[in-house]
Amino acid sequence: GEEERSCLAASADAELSAKLARRHDINEGAAQPRRAAVFNPYTEFKEFSRRQIKDMERMFRLYDSGRDGYIDLMELKLMMEKLGAPQTHLGLKNMIKEVDEDFDGKLSFREFLLIFHKAAAGELEEDSGLLTLAKLSEIDVSIEGVKGAKNFFEAKVQALSSASKFEAEIRAEQDERKREEEERKHRRAAFRELKSAFTQ
Repeated sequence: GEEERSCLAASADAELSAKLARRHDINEGAAQPRRAAVFNPYTEFKEFSRRQIKDMERMFRLYDSGRDGYIDLMELKLMMEKLGAPQTHLGLKNMIKEVDEDFDGKLSFREFLLIFHKAAAGELEEDSGLLTLAKLSEIDVSIEGVKGAKNFFEAKVQALSSASKFEAEIRAEQDERKREEEERKHRRAAFRELKSAFTQ
């Protein structure tokens, strides 16, 4: 009833004022860095495959030229230029703002994954710089059919409980390794045969 609603409102207010206070501290340079729980992309972004997450991580590392685990404004500027879609200073700021959950003005790996999550779920405006980034990144998260992608992901996620999906992907990776190993063996054997034919 009424009490419950005012309780919810109060906790929402408290959360907002905590966020604003934190933003103020960050601006003043007085914020304590958050020691967040360890972020696990595989459990948090279940709609992406291990390979997709690894591709995103590779891309993130490529552009994190300061090697500090963040993509800042200048790094994002360079990234968009390299992708062939340069942005204005304001455009870059807005891109970061769209996924910057801790208001630190730069992108953590988690926030970077959020770009692809939002793009695939159809949560980005057509003219959003983030959508451009996601489309040009060559990381295929089925962004082409953005509107259909959300349903596609949801169906896929339900069809494969994350545990079995994870196992299937690990198995596929192991199979691939096994196949490479077999090929190497065959090549070595063929090479030995060739050699013995010559040495007779």
